[in-house]
Amino acid sequence: MTENEAPQPVLAVVGRPNVGKSTLVNRIIGRREAVVEDVPGVTRDRVTYDATWRGRRFTVVDTGGWDPDAVGLAVAVSAQAEVAIAAADAVLFVVDNVIGATDADEAVIKVLRRTKKPVVLAANKVDDERGESDAAALWSLGLGQPYVVSALHGRGSGDLLDAILDALPETPAERFEHEEGPRRVALLGRPNVGKSSLLNRLSGETRVLVDSVAGTTRDPVDSLVEVGGEIWKFVDTAGLRRRVSHASGAEYYSSLRTQSALDAAEVAVVLLDASEPISEQDQRVIAMVVETGRALVIAFNKWDLVDEDRRLAIAKEIDRELARVAWAPQLNVSALTGRSVDKIAKALHTALDGWETRIPTARLNQWISDLVAATPPPVRGGKQPKVLFATQAGTRPPRFVLFTSGFLEAGYRRFIERKLREDFGFAGTPVEVSVRVREKNKKS
Repeated sequence: MTENEAPQPVLAVVGRPNVGKSTLVNRIIGRREAVVEDVPGVTRDRVTYDATWRGRRFTVVDTGGWDPDAVGLAVAVSAQAEVAIAAADAVLFVVDNVIGATDADEAVIKVLRRTKKPVVLAANKVDDERGESDAAALWSLGLGQPYVVSALHGRGSGDLLDAILDALPETPAERFEHEEGPRRVALLGRPNVGKSSLLNRLSGETRVLVDSVAGTTRDPVDSLVEVGGEIWKFVDTAGLRRRVSHASGAEYYSSLRTQSALDAAEVAVVLLDASEPISEQDQRVIAMVVETGRALVIAFNKWDLVDEDRRLAIAKEIDRELARVAWAPQLNVSALTGRSVDKIAKALHTALDGWETRIPTARLNQWISDLVAATPPPVRGGKQPKVLFATQAGTRPPRFVLFTSGFLEAGYRRFIERKLREDFGFAGTPVEVSVRVREKNKKS
């Protein structure tokens, strides 16, 4: 695996609204990509960028302003910042040096200390020497040296970047590899498909509030449940009603918490209502799991309500609507009657085994050589690209990188993914296949 293919450490940039986080992000990444306006709250969602300094690559996550006393939409923005910090290897905490540290800043610092993540303190908007002397007061925050910087003019950005590299690990912490305890399962689905009822059925008791009104669950509830003779950690989450950007109030907040639960999970069980057609909302939840790179199990709940005609309709819907996730284990269950819920543990193991599968490099390259010899990639621009080398860059989910002499069409990459699944399994997991075209040596 080359340095460029290795997982990159993650830096979360946090601070109160309008302290100049996005301007500083543009300075760090060396280009103007983060949206900047002279009004607070422009950035609402987490946005990621690739950055390089002194030959080291890392990922920068720009977040909305984090106010511990936020209400309404600001609450959701704060939640996004919390999620970013949880997934980061280090944190850049930005303070407006003109205003100085506020009570909100100090409240955020208390949260940062609890995370035990390395924190770099940036005193922004320091445009002259007088500002530098004012920044000395920020030592009192207990975060160590405040690095004075002017995001707008670039003053002090080099020293800040050096400090960031010192805080970031050479490689990111593996999110799951060394953690002990039960495997973590996110229970997902649109409102009223029976997530809470299924969790109660699995646990054998009423742990989660159940109501026929859609959207009863607002915050995730962690539950240790014995399934198949072992303990799993289930998270019952609020249903996703519509796109997060179109949601509002508590629903927006719940959507973010759902993403947070998925970020913390290893495998997701997406629950669909078997008595109703597969909807766009169902598709969106499944897409979220795939995009987040988690193992996936699909369960059709309320099977006790399905008659013969509906079963035929479901079979056609699966072929049409779920073709792109045909690799995911599927179960027909009933939370009400307990039908087949005991089979969930086996499906979870199948998905996790696929998620963690690794192919030895020598075996992978022999396989890809045989495949390309039998079915060469399409000619492009009068030349046929060659696959020079293949490597599995990682697991959880499996990620493959092909080093080639030319670009491989998307259709051929999908062909390779399909063959990987046919020959090596990978049931229950997304598979990523990317291409790196070898650059020709240019004479100086």
